[in-house]
Amino acid sequence: MGEAKRVSLRLALLFLVAFVSFSQLRASDDDKIFYESFEDSFEGRWVVSDKDDYKGVWKHAKSEGHDEYGLLVSEKAKKYAIVKELDNPAILKGGTIVLQFETRFQNGLECGGAYLKYLRPQGAGWTAKEFDNESPYSIMFGPDKCGATNKVHFILKHKNPKSGEYVEHHLKFPPSVPSDKLTHVYTAILKPDNELQILLDGEEKKKANFLSSDDFEPPLVPAKTIPDPDDKKPEDWDERAKIPDPNAVKPDDWDEDAPMEIEDDEAVKPEGWLDDEPEEIDDPEATKPEDWDDEEDGEWEAPKIDNPKCEEAPGCGEWKRPMKRNPAYKGKWHAPLIDNPNYKGIWKPQEIPNPNYFELEKPDFEPIAAVGIEIWTMQDGILFGNILIADNEKVAESLRQTKWKAKFDVEKEKQKAEDAAAGIDGLAGFQKKVFDLLYQIADISFLSQHKDKIIDIIEKAEKQPNLTIGILISIVVVIFTVLLKIIFGGRKPAKVEDKPTPVAESSNKEGSSKEEAEEDEKEDDGGAAAAPRRRRREN
Repeated sequence: MGEAKRVSLRLALLFLVAFVSFSQLRASDDDKIFYESFEDSFEGRWVVSDKDDYKGVWKHAKSEGHDEYGLLVSEKAKKYAIVKELDNPAILKGGTIVLQFETRFQNGLECGGAYLKYLRPQGAGWTAKEFDNESPYSIMFGPDKCGATNKVHFILKHKNPKSGEYVEHHLKFPPSVPSDKLTHVYTAILKPDNELQILLDGEEKKKANFLSSDDFEPPLVPAKTIPDPDDKKPEDWDERAKIPDPNAVKPDDWDEDAPMEIEDDEAVKPEGWLDDEPEEIDDPEATKPEDWDDEEDGEWEAPKIDNPKCEEAPGCGEWKRPMKRNPAYKGKWHAPLIDNPNYKGIWKPQEIPNPNYFELEKPDFEPIAAVGIEIWTMQDGILFGNILIADNEKVAESLRQTKWKAKFDVEKEKQKAEDAAAGIDGLAGFQKKVFDLLYQIADISFLSQHKDKIIDIIEKAEKQPNLTIGILISIVVVIFTVLLKIIFGGRKPAKVEDKPTPVAESSNKEGSSKEEAEEDEKEDDGGAAAAPRRRRREN
């Protein structure tokens, strides 16, 4: 009888575990608002844009070294556009929303984007067949690298409740893009308390608040006050902190006309100097070309060569004393600077209430009706996969563990083995850690004004790894300079001019065009004409 009870209890426990597991699996599926693994072909389910600019060919292909499929960018230097509509729009208000996808730069990435656009409903004025960079999106998220640009974009397109216009708000100081060829997973978590988290491979890289002016540019909530555009600086406003001392008098012994350099009276002509020998002589071995025509080409002259006698002597030609610095030289006299008694500070227009100010408790997120990829890239081999929209963070975490982690570990071990086989494991590993650290340093907020310069240095170093130490020193110098400016202050602020401030317009276009100036080189058509004479030797 006891044995029968134990069997019954085991069966009951087994059924309970199965029921709970099934419930969790069911809940997990329910939490997935949208999921695309690309295990099946995208054709017939995703719509490729018919716009003329987008000639890039999408392919359904396996990830290198895996049996898992993805959506592949198959050609270089092309524009690509493809979109998939959701069965039901994803509502971003009132709860947590997770945006996640994988991408792999199988051939590296020097210039191109690999981000996703989460589009508004088609009532906003777009169609799948006409999908392009002007199609209205709610969020743009993902990696982008080209020139000085190296970041994981997060852009929220938010409707201004006063003007009704949609404005792009860019996340400030976003994380950098990994520089390897491994599969990486990008996650953005939008929380109901206005918090945004950006994860890279499951690790938090950025935390921000949608309503903070420190986190988005331009801020979602405009400033309460703005400079009065009609305010003008008074004519008698003196911005000079220092002025020349009006009571200062130039010293009597101050000679403004004294030259900077004078002849060295103590110099003596070197013994053996050949005063009567020229520095250059006609080349005795030169002969007049047979086709030389004196009437057309002029009188022929032999080309000049260095005088061989001057090679053995200290010098040739007229000897002149060398110049030395004039001890009496003081330059132009200027009165010393003193504190300006009329100094009023740097003028600024008075602040007035901002007519466009509004208060906002939460962002007015637009629904996501479709997921699109609209990029321009110089690289092929970019693979997208496991695109997820969910309202539960655990679903995204579970997907990272089941779909991404094992794949990433295999790729990482393979990369290590290849580096070891090439005999660069130690150095390459060290350099990769250095570059990863440098990219993290470039993301530090107080270095934001110098980020483009630092990123440019890092990218040059990646192409020439033997310069790693020099690059480190360069970046340390930049950081040290910035710290000095922070501690001791910078230069005197520039005067404020009454000029209109240009308004920067945001753009949906990826990458940046670079113009290179070319100079034409002129060739000398003198034929056998005399060669140009060399410069006289310095004494």
